[in-house]
Amino acid sequence: MGLMARFTTIVKAKASKALDKAEDPRETLDYSYEKQLELLQKVRRGVADVATSKKRLELQAAKLEQNVEKLDGQARQALQQSREDLARVALERKKAVQLQLQSIDEQRAQLQGEQDKLVLAEQRLSAKVEAFRTRKETIKAQYTAAEAQTKIGEAFSGVSEEMADVGMAIERAENKTETMRARAGAIDELLESGALTDITDGRDSIDRELEQLAIGGSVDAELEKMRAELGPGSGASGQGSIESGEKAS
Repeated sequence: MGLMARFTTIVKAKASKALDKAEDPRETLDYSYEKQLELLQKVRRGVADVATSKKRLELQAAKLEQNVEKLDGQARQALQQSREDLARVALERKKAVQLQLQSIDEQRAQLQGEQDKLVLAEQRLSAKVEAFRTRKETIKAQYTAAEAQTKIGEAFSGVSEEMADVGMAIERAENKTETMRARAGAIDELLESGALTDITDGRDSIDRELEQLAIGGSVDAELEKMRAELGPGSGASGQGSIESGEKAS
């Protein structure tokens, strides 16, 4: 296969796929139905045209028949007046008109035959168009129902592009939340361990430990002061009271 043939095949395949994706069977059916209606309308116009032509021939025939009667009367009147020559002329004209009438009758018969055929064709075509319309509406309803069921199924299963995007967005949000929680916990641990410093606190870890030691020493000094104020044995009794209270509780 040559390069141009391959290119043509690829273009045709992609065009066919694009057209198939863009095609809506309901629109195609409606378009076919409109075309059939146009064809039916043309057949009906054909019936009307043939009937009109036949009517014109009938009117023409009626005039010719009147002419025949007139010529016949003129021939009789000429004979009564012993004008055989004039009667002959009238009869010759009458014969010509009768021949013309015969031709018109043949044309009218042909038109009647064509009209009968067109009427029969119009009736058959009308029945087919009506049957197609019923079938079309049924197929459209079935297609719409199947399309709705497919969309519902895709929505529940997440197969559809919209729902897949929603699912991916939720997953990304959950992942980001977990990442932020882990980062916050890690930072707290690092701050507590002293690996990181609080930029709002100007002290380092040594300063904070010394401060804790200072606070502990101050508490011990205050306890000693309280024992001294309460007198000897107060520390033991106080401690015993506290312990008794703790046991009782």
